[in-house]
Amino acid sequence: MSSRRKFLHTSAAGLAGLAAAPLAAVALPAAPKANKPIVISTWDAGVNANKGAWKILGAGGYALDAVEAGVMVTESEQGCCVGLGGHPDRDGIVTLDACIMDEKFNCGGVAALERIKHPISVARRVMERTPHVLIVGEGAQQFALAQGFPLEPQKLSADATAAYKEWLKTSQYKPIVNIENSGRQRPTGPVGDRQNHDTIAMLALDAQGRLSGSCTTSGMRFKMHGRVGDSPLIGSGLFVDPAVGAAAATGQGEDVVRIAGAHTVVELMRQGRTPQQACKEAIERIAAIKGAKAKDIQVAFIALDKNGQTGSYALQTGFNYTVSTTDTPRLIDGEFLLK
Repeated sequence: MSSRRKFLHTSAAGLAGLAAAPLAAVALPAAPKANKPIVISTWDAGVNANKGAWKILGAGGYALDAVEAGVMVTESEQGCCVGLGGHPDRDGIVTLDACIMDEKFNCGGVAALERIKHPISVARRVMERTPHVLIVGEGAQQFALAQGFPLEPQKLSADATAAYKEWLKTSQYKPIVNIENSGRQRPTGPVGDRQNHDTIAMLALDAQGRLSGSCTTSGMRFKMHGRVGDSPLIGSGLFVDPAVGAAAATGQGEDVVRIAGAHTVVELMRQGRTPQQACKEAIERIAAIKGAKAKDIQVAFIALDKNGQTGSYALQTGFNYTVSTTDTPRLIDGEFLLK
């Protein structure tokens, strides 16, 4: 065991050295102009998360620090479906996914991470201290421990335990549309009126004009063990381009992955669409792919351009998002495609 620890410690140090090595020059835009800070996040979970982010943004801080601190609030709340309070997979195990990206195309993610409270912070360590973008499963946990993150007890929350026992009665895999919305009650069961968030994604622009984004989730409840959706995948669940803007996704991850959703939204903005128009067009692509099955899922995008303009669009009604330009967040009902 001591040899194993020594190996992990040595590996972490070596990876840090690699991460610090100079990289080939990349064409980046000129230094951004000063902006009014803004943060946008998915769902009403974003109300508290935005407050956490605004403590940094409102004080003139860095957007990257803000998007990490903001979603850490949701991870710490131990709700139903973000962080260790999330619903388990079909084997009764909670696995977490997260990613983060800054204004210089630096990015990092973790997937299928177990027993670590803040996967978003581990994702940032992957970005800053390794030459990699994504680390998964046991390897992600080993890396987190080597970086000093404590191993949490492997125990389901009371809410997750009740929901899992209820699910075991049928073991049917039927994801519920808009399960992230805390204003929506579950259909049946002893925990029908409790909050039930699935994913929180956040985008921020700071006073120096720097863009960053984050995303964290425990994924679909009762998923197959090892399933990974869009949330930890740069270009699907999250993408940031300092010359254009940033975008993030929520909802059924498989269908976000099909169109490289967040990257698609950013590329549409590059072509001249507003954030709102870009989100809508990406949703229309998913609807066209899914056909009649589109009514059975939810997907939504949020976007923020380099000038601070925001937009959002959802496949179905029921999606909401949170925007902050002051210390008082605004919860907004999203526009949607299917009537």
